[in-house]
Amino acid sequence: MNVQTNLTNRQLAINDPKSPGEDERAALRGAMMSPATASSINTATIAGSPMSSRSHTPSMFQPTDSPVRDSSGATGTAVKHHPIDLDGFSWPSIGTEERRSESAEEKEARQKKMSDAVRTLLECIGEDPDREGLLKTPDRYAKALMFFTKGYEESMNDVINDALFDEDHEEMVIVRDIDIFSLCEHHLVPFCGKVSIGYIPNRRVLGLSKLARIAEMFSRRLQVQERLTKQIAVALDKILQPQGVAVIIEASHQCMVMRGVQKPGSKTITSFMLGRFRSDPKTREEFLSLVK
Repeated sequence: MNVQTNLTNRQLAINDPKSPGEDERAALRGAMMSPATASSINTATIAGSPMSSRSHTPSMFQPTDSPVRDSSGATGTAVKHHPIDLDGFSWPSIGTEERRSESAEEKEARQKKMSDAVRTLLECIGEDPDREGLLKTPDRYAKALMFFTKGYEESMNDVINDALFDEDHEEMVIVRDIDIFSLCEHHLVPFCGKVSIGYIPNRRVLGLSKLARIAEMFSRRLQVQERLTKQIAVALDKILQPQGVAVIIEASHQCMVMRGVQKPGSKTITSFMLGRFRSDPKTREEFLSLVK
């Protein structure tokens, strides 16, 4: 499957929110995607949202129409734009949909290509890939790497499912110390730690396990901790449209432990706050005290 051919006309769009105080968050959501990514994603529409039948809670993936203009300026077929992204993916890479939709034969060919690459790496470091202990290592590592990056195949539609609920609740909700495992995109070595997620509902809540699943989806990709923190927060902000969202991650990076500066025990802490958590110091202080 030719990625460039199949993805030439793909694009990513986030609706411009109109509610007060949302302008800054809209800018942040837009900044999450590079122009290259934005122009590479297909405009095929997603299936109806599982939430579309709810009369009081609007679907997070309900599309809106906007006309497409050709080079002459003529208006053509309307394109569906989605609040988070196309097909329920959040900030997908160029090969995300291809990987998710490939056939069994294509998946086998992908793994064979990866396995051959690992064998080459073993030869390049001076090892013998034909010795007993390494005979199956290329295939094992190819399968492991696909698991480590399974977040590319996951859709926000599948993660959220029907776990959005209308509730008369406007007090802080926190799930803390969620274990996460990811790969540093700079050196392809692990970083792992814990994420704490809080939000203040606006009469709309999300199933608690979904907070952990969203963190898992974004962490099972090639990441940097700063972007991971922001992606979790911005996605929740768009899904729930709450009064505020706060995310804190504390992680240990093996690129600082096994190589480079070699400082075991060092921790990296990142945070991202939106809404009341950003604008109200007392709300932010309450969250920080509760997640300690």
